[in-house]
Amino acid sequence: MGLSRRSVLRTGSVALLSASIVKPALAAPAVIGLRDTGARTLSFNCYNTGEQLKATTYWADGKYIPGALSEINYALRDDRSGEVHPIQPKVLDLIHQIGKKLDTNCHFEVYSGYRSPKTNAMLRRANPEVAAHSLHMEGEAVDITLPGRSLEQLYRASLAMQAGGVGYYPDADFLHVDVGRVRRWVGLG
Repeated sequence: MGLSRRSVLRTGSVALLSASIVKPALAAPAVIGLRDTGARTLSFNCYNTGEQLKATTYWADGKYIPGALSEINYALRDDRSGEVHPIQPKVLDLIHQIGKKLDTNCHFEVYSGYRSPKTNAMLRRANPEVAAHSLHMEGEAVDITLPGRSLEQLYRASLAMQAGGVGYYPDADFLHVDVGRVRRWVGLG
């Protein structure tokens, strides 16, 4: 018994309609392999702002915590203009997963979180390696180190995630991670 063209189209239409009605849950893990169990906590020393964010649980009980996300957004603000912009939760999930993979308490040093377009343009004029359309301007990238782990360890763990871009800057002693397309590069910093 074969399927008629009409039944195939009807089934496809129902599946397409169902997919468009179902909204992605905010609690869905953004990074492949991230489990829905437990809480996700991060802490930061923000190198350029001097800001310190103590251990902040940004995800628990199956959902992101808006107040904690706001604290993180403020801590990772543009260090030149003070402008605050949302950091994408999938970036936080990525660095949390990297910290766990390296068996740490997920306390990172952040060199750059959000960058305003004006700050990014100024940095690009000073250093042509800075991307003109940096994902920092979208809240989709951070430049980090992880105390207690070498930059090489951080680099290898980040590459293993296959979750976005990884820029290795050994001369400047930081690693760029983002949630854009999967790619890698070595920069001078």
